Amino acid sequence: MKDSVVISHIAALIEEENQIRAQSSATHEDSARLRHLKEELDQCRDLLRQRRALREFGENADAAKPRDVEIVERYKG
Repeated sequence: MKDSVVISHIAALIEEENQIRAQSSATHEDSARLRHLKEELDQCRDLLRQRRALREFGENADAAKPRDVEIVERYKG
């Protein structure tokens, strides 16, 4: 997966998040989807950071793998 694919996916997730937030009333499903979007965004950003770090140290960026939500969220916390 190339960085551009990850970046495009991040942009799509942010666009969906913005659309949900722009609604006048949020449903329970909207709130759940926003939580999921946040987690997925965090995972994508983590993957992008991994890829860039590997590349910086002369390693293959394709060796980066998405981490579980629990790991990414705990790391950020």
